[in-house]
Amino acid sequence: MASNLHTYAMDDAAAGDHPARKPDRILLALVGVVVLLVVVALAVVFTRGEPAPLDAASPAGVVQQYSKAVIDGDLPTAESFLTEGAKGRCRGAYTGEPRPARIVLITTTERSDSATVRVSIVQSSRGGPFGPSEYQIEDAFSLLKVNGKWMIDQAPYPLMACTVVPAKQ
Repeated sequence: MASNLHTYAMDDAAAGDHPARKPDRILLALVGVVVLLVVVALAVVFTRGEPAPLDAASPAGVVQQYSKAVIDGDLPTAESFLTEGAKGRCRGAYTGEPRPARIVLITTTERSDSATVRVSIVQSSRGGPFGPSEYQIEDAFSLLKVNGKWMIDQAPYPLMACTVVPAKQ
């Protein structure tokens, strides 16, 4: 038995004398590919920029411009897309709620003098026990053609913004 132990001990010592294995080239190639994919993904995310502008004369284009103005906090520009009736129904900007994070176009139904633009509105909230959260709702804009130009007559609540608060009647 002692000789067997001695043989194993010699084999272990001899194995320790060999130089360390060279790193596996396949593993290094895989790590390189993963790093390259991460860099490309980050480049795409950070250079993606603004969405392509829609035709400014179309109902969806008017909604896009209005929504951008609301999200940017540019209430006078946002108000310029509202009909007189919509301005008359204004109760001021909804400053107590966070502005929507993004608006996604779902569908547009265009008629001769009116249109409906359905959107998905994504809002974020800061608080909560698990950190920030997002929620999404679907709603619609109602547009009217006024003097040949599309104007918003009814906007979804989270996107309703105007600077003029009408006097109580």
